[in-house]
Amino acid sequence: MVNIIFELSKYLMIILITMYTYLCFSIFGYQDPDRKKSMLRRQNVLMYMIHIIAFLVMYLETEDIKLLAFYLMQVVLFGATILLYTILYPKVSRLVVNNLCMLLSIGLIMLTRLNYTNAMKQFVIAAGAIAISLAVPVIIRKFKKLAEWRKIYAIAGIVSLGIVAVVGQVSYGAKLGFTIAGINIQPSELVKIIFVFFVASSFKMSLEFKNIVITTALAAFHVLILVVSKDLGAALIIFIVYLVMLYVATRQPLYILAGLGAGSVASVGAYYLFNHVRTRVVVWRDPFAAYDNGGYQVAQSLFAIGTGSWFGLGLCQGEPDMIPVADSDFIFSVISEEMGLIFALCIILICVSCYVMFLNIAMQLHSMFYKLVALGLGTCYIFQVFLTIGGVTKFIPSTGVTLPLVSYGGSSLLSTMIMFAIIQGLYILREDEEEDIERKKKERLRAKRSGQEVKKKRRKTTDVPQRPQRGQQGRQAPEKGKARPKQRVR
Repeated sequence: MVNIIFELSKYLMIILITMYTYLCFSIFGYQDPDRKKSMLRRQNVLMYMIHIIAFLVMYLETEDIKLLAFYLMQVVLFGATILLYTILYPKVSRLVVNNLCMLLSIGLIMLTRLNYTNAMKQFVIAAGAIAISLAVPVIIRKFKKLAEWRKIYAIAGIVSLGIVAVVGQVSYGAKLGFTIAGINIQPSELVKIIFVFFVASSFKMSLEFKNIVITTALAAFHVLILVVSKDLGAALIIFIVYLVMLYVATRQPLYILAGLGAGSVASVGAYYLFNHVRTRVVVWRDPFAAYDNGGYQVAQSLFAIGTGSWFGLGLCQGEPDMIPVADSDFIFSVISEEMGLIFALCIILICVSCYVMFLNIAMQLHSMFYKLVALGLGTCYIFQVFLTIGGVTKFIPSTGVTLPLVSYGGSSLLSTMIMFAIIQGLYILREDEEEDIERKKKERLRAKRSGQEVKKKRRKTTDVPQRPQRGQQGRQAPEKGKARPKQRVR
């Protein structure tokens, strides 16, 4: 009986997440608010169904009662997140909130299956990150001078990365962060957000060639520090984000060509200068030939994806222990093996729907600064997804970045939560702008109507013939040049 439940559960979860993904994109085609609310509520129901089926399977496999308590804690967290966002910010984008909860729930399911201790840590970090993120939209909405802090953003980003380059701990050949009170902190995750604000504020201030050169030099300095720290994933993300923001701000293809050329030269230089980079390129070319020399991770990842095929082996039926760093960098491979390639593709599409929403918000904002911030954060998010999935599938060399909201990692989870919260603040700003535009239109229309009514009243008063004054009736003014006739004397 249990085996039947395991077998049916994987197909049921695939159907449910396929329906959820369909709603992510079909919702863009409807303008009726009531219809949208109905579709968003259906998404919540589908998420909770996937969640309870997954934990039921894990409980039947392990018979560990603490999983049921952990499940209830997660249900409360997701419900509180959706409810608080809806109450505190009625204008919030519910689709972004739903996708955030959906990706986080999938991540907690997989982490619970892999390592209960790490899953509990991730849950605590997620609860704290959500509490922090609830205050971010207020900051975005109330602080009107965020575009004027260019120097603060630049100094904060460079100093944070510099500290890591000097005193950071080496992890997998790169200096990624340091540990304080048992908590591992990776500043580069938060510097990505600060960097986006720096570039947006700089381009908002001026698009003159001199300012572009200064901004490019400071951006290159960010990338150089990350390269020295061998944090190539973060360096590549910041580089691509800057190129996208530069092109959107200036509309000059020449800048893009120059940036890509410089990036290509830097990549070749990094290949010959760093053994760390050279190993990853060799592994990317043929992981099986370099199986004993760094190719073990990618080879096992490909084995797992191939073994899972389209429908997966079923939750708790795979061998994720064979994949090194399965709970962070290679969690997509574990999902593909146990949940199936269809389930994994739906996760990619959910991430894409988030990016589409980010672009939609960016295009409708009127402020140049906020438009660039939304575009930069959206590009940062989707490019990190691309690097993670591209690395585990051997599409590109592995860069060691995590899958946002799904992989284990406190700094990555916190930065992604803040990123989504900033997008929510910009969405609220856009709604405020739309309301202001509609209000001004109504005021102009009201003023126009009142002006027309005044003109009509004036026209009516001028069109009515004036009654002659008493005593003047029947008298006519004498024509010019003619003498007034003499009155007859009686």
